[in-house]
Amino acid sequence: MPKLTILATIEVAPGRMEELLPLLMAHRARCLRDEPGTLQFEVLRPRDGEDTRLMLFEVYRDEAAFEAHWNAPSRAQYRAEAGDRVTVSATKFTPLE
Repeated sequence: MPKLTILATIEVAPGRMEELLPLLMAHRARCLRDEPGTLQFEVLRPRDGEDTRLMLFEVYRDEAAFEAHWNAPSRAQYRAEAGDRVTVSATKFTPLE
C-alpha cells in the first residue's frame, strides 16, 4: 500500500495560540513515539507572524497506520485538551514516488 500524507489547516481562536501550541507539540511527540506507522508529523507556523493559523504535514506508512492514529488515545487527548480553541480542515494525499 502507498504512503498517506495529510495536509491540515488549523484555525486557532484569536488569542489562544500560546495555549494551543504546547498541547499540539505534546500530541506530535506522542504520535511519533507511540505510533510506529506515523512516519512524519510537522507543525508549521506562518512566518508572517499570523497567530490564528497553523498547518500540519503528516505522513503515514499506509491507510491502516492513519486509521490507527485517528483512533489512538493521543488524538482523543489532544481533541479534549484543545476543545473549542481550534477548527481543522484536512485533505488526504498519496505521495508520488
